[in-house]
Amino acid sequence: MTELAAATDADFAWMLGEAPGSASLTQPPGGVDDPVVLAIVRRMSADLWAAHDRGSWMMVEAGEVVGLCSYRRAPNAAGEVEIGYGVAPARRGLGHATRAVAAMIQAARADPKVRVLTASTALSNFASQKALERNGFVEIGRDTDLEDGALILWRRELEA
Repeated sequence: MTELAAATDADFAWMLGEAPGSASLTQPPGGVDDPVVLAIVRRMSADLWAAHDRGSWMMVEAGEVVGLCSYRRAPNAAGEVEIGYGVAPARRGLGHATRAVAAMIQAARADPKVRVLTASTALSNFASQKALERNGFVEIGRDTDLEDGALILWRRELEA
């Protein structure tokens, strides 16, 4: 069962090889993600912490960090927050993203600042699209990103 654990700066330092890690967590073969991606997510997490938001997690399965997920920035005034997630290459295709999105929904329900979750996926990222669909997200439009190309935009209202 994939669980979420708060991702701290010390955790990012460990995943980047800058510091020793916890004796209770391991990384999959090849690590959790590319160091460039880890550095970007670390900065996003620092911005969340500075805004007094704790929406940054590690996906943990049987003591192994199999991926990361987070709010991309603090919720806006309308209560909307975009989520992002990624699974370690060695652990893809095992349902971790679907379970992590479900856990983020539960965390967002407990956050009084959040009423709506949004996400975007590359048009070619079928696995991510399925993870969102399985968790009640609906497609609301299309966009284009310089890095990812054509995107599908997603939205999920949180029940009161």
